[in-house]
Amino acid sequence: MTTPPSDAASARAAIAAIAARLAAHGVAGMRAPPPEPTTCCGRGCNGCVWEGYLDAVAWWCEDAQALLPVP
Repeated sequence: MTTPPSDAASARAAIAAIAARLAAHGVAGMRAPPPEPTTCCGRGCNGCVWEGYLDAVAWWCEDAQALLPVP
């Protein structure tokens, strides 16, 4: 993943794309991606749960890519 996800839609797309690549290469054993937050109040808080989620998705994607064969 070259660009970290910036919202829920891009996080879902990144997870789906990498999960498909893992499956296509027969890579098993990768932990599940982080679950989407359910506690956001929608007020745009500094340190919103979505900020942590998007960071966790970026880390998950990096870890998953490390399991893929190098082209």
